[in-house]
Amino acid sequence: MKFLHTSDWHLGRSLHRVSLLEAQAAFLDHLVETARTRSVDAVLVAGDVYDRAVPPLGAVMLFDRALHRLAAEGIPTVMISGNHDSARRLGVAAGLIERAGVHLRTDPAGCATPVLLSDEHGEVAFYGLPYLEPSLVKDEFGTERANHEAVIRAAMNRVRADLATRPAGTRSVVLAHAFVAGGRESDSERDITVGGVASVPSDVFHGVDYTALGHLHGSQTITERVRYSGSPLAYSFSEAGRRKTMWLIELGPGGEITAERVDCPVPRPLARLRGRLAELLDDPALDRHEDSFVEATLTDPARPTEAMPRLAARFPHTLSLVFDPERTGPEQQLSYAERLRDRGDQQIAEDFIAHVRGGNGPDEGERAVLRDAFEAVRVGEAARESAGPRDPAGAGTAPAGKRGVTA
Repeated sequence: MKFLHTSDWHLGRSLHRVSLLEAQAAFLDHLVETARTRSVDAVLVAGDVYDRAVPPLGAVMLFDRALHRLAAEGIPTVMISGNHDSARRLGVAAGLIERAGVHLRTDPAGCATPVLLSDEHGEVAFYGLPYLEPSLVKDEFGTERANHEAVIRAAMNRVRADLATRPAGTRSVVLAHAFVAGGRESDSERDITVGGVASVPSDVFHGVDYTALGHLHGSQTITERVRYSGSPLAYSFSEAGRRKTMWLIELGPGGEITAERVDCPVPRPLARLRGRLAELLDDPALDRHEDSFVEATLTDPARPTEAMPRLAARFPHTLSLVFDPERTGPEQQLSYAERLRDRGDQQIAEDFIAHVRGGNGPDEGERAVLRDAFEAVRVGEAARESAGPRDPAGAGTAPAGKRGVTA
């Protein structure tokens, strides 16, 4: 049996407030076309279909269109909810749309009820373990401890118990949304440690032929039979340069695994650039990034003027600008607190300006402005002290002999 393992579509997600709906639409077109041309028997989606519990209308329309197209091709889809999804919303009408070959598994109580698909070698049982928040499913699985490993082990015990009742030779696939030990994280994933220790060992999935994982956004192989497909698009600059793929898995008659990475389209690549502004604007080696989404880190000792518009003139899709000035010399190696020691107000202000400018202090005109400002503060404080204490309403306190007298 041949199937596509995907996950973490995150429909509706943006990148630094830039909509990615068009890129996500291109991926879904590619997914349907790949499923058709490679004659797959099923498409698996291991959670995080949407980016948030209440997705925008455009994301829902993409989802609806993709499922209609897969159903029209006669390709079954098996899908679970992830920690970004609302399991209840995603699972609405699951029983009805199952008739069209779209099998949604969003209820933890149904994790041991498989989707049964057949090929010339017999049945394959697909079990869906939606994201299991330990504090919410602890009672369902009767675990003493509310952590990820405990509830996933309990769910897998149910899966293995059901599989034991199936005819000999029944092959098995599990979809799960979890952080499995050995996986490589990025800045794109939402932390799932609220319910206890997040990571679970890969051996919790023993006894099944293949585990299709979702949650981590990098495609990776934990073991031959336990894999992450990763997200189809890069959702943070920490993923710049990563190859985005789906797994095309062929499950042999005895549970043998053949795995192939199928590349996803990259409508616009991500690039992380670092250096002084002049270098980034003039370096011909950076020509290849002029159509990329760019995160630029400027190392100029002093913050350049109009840095963003100047960068955007060459890299029109610059989304993030970071300043990390080069610091040299023994004075610059001192912490800010150390440089404040034994200094007056004027010196502290001048040191602060030099600190944020990477070592370039104020010029003479700026020093004069600082002196005038501090002098104005001192004059104001002296005037308030000479006026005496004030009552809570802000009026001056009356002389002692007049207190309590009203006009």
